[in-house]
Amino acid sequence: MQNEVDSMKRKEYGQPLVLPPYKGRILSDYDHPRFVEAISDCQRLLDEPKTEILLESRNRVGAVVISLGEKEKADVVIKEFRTRGVNRLKSLFLRGKALKSWQGGMALAEMGIDTPTPVAYLEKRRGPFLDQSFFLTERVYGVEEIRFLFRNLPHSELRELLALIGQHLFLCHYKGVLHRDLSDGNILVKKEGSGAFRFFLIDTNRIRIKDRISRLRGIKNLIRLGVPSELQRYFLEQYLGEARLTGWIWFWYRFNKVVYSSYVELKKKLRLRKVARKLKIQ
Repeated sequence: MQNEVDSMKRKEYGQPLVLPPYKGRILSDYDHPRFVEAISDCQRLLDEPKTEILLESRNRVGAVVISLGEKEKADVVIKEFRTRGVNRLKSLFLRGKALKSWQGGMALAEMGIDTPTPVAYLEKRRGPFLDQSFFLTERVYGVEEIRFLFRNLPHSELRELLALIGQHLFLCHYKGVLHRDLSDGNILVKKEGSGAFRFFLIDTNRIRIKDRISRLRGIKNLIRLGVPSELQRYFLEQYLGEARLTGWIWFWYRFNKVVYSSYVELKKKLRLRKVARKLKIQ
């Protein structure tokens, strides 16, 4: 059977968007002359003083309000992907992150899995190399990263959260959705008026759609989540549902979690040593 990842790459979501020197695609609901004109210069939008910068690191993320008329407006989040070093070389033969974000987000929406609604993506190339790209989504209000709930919720509410996120992630895996960076910062949580939790997956350039995700691969996909240690068994039980949490599955989860944690700690130490060397040189 043809791998579903290939079909996602080939599928053309939305409609073409040409804003020289940028090209991309846009959701038909946003193909409004004022909106298109505004996003023709996403760099300027992000640089405006009124823009709320949500993240400033390897990439930049900002929230902007774009006027569509006297009463209409669009609240969007713009993510600027900065293409440097080896990533410029990769752009010769790999899809850019903005395009992957667009395809991943649209695939999630198509499958009924919550993610901020993709609005558009734009890419600018210099010769054959990707020079600059942007991914735009609707802004979702009243959400926070799941990491803060892991730390701050009372025990009874935390168990409820873990039960629901465990079931949600099992459903994602059952549908073939694999998020390759399923970390605390890439799951947003919104508490509804009824008290229920609603989950949004972000950083959708890391989404891959598979024909099938094995149980062990699904379990390994959970290790980046900062579930409190005393509730990790409970979380896995909720993820597995009717399937039993065997000793082997528990070992597999703990082994991979320890390996990943050790890798993260090593990266931190190497980064600190690099900073220390720079300080000594200066």
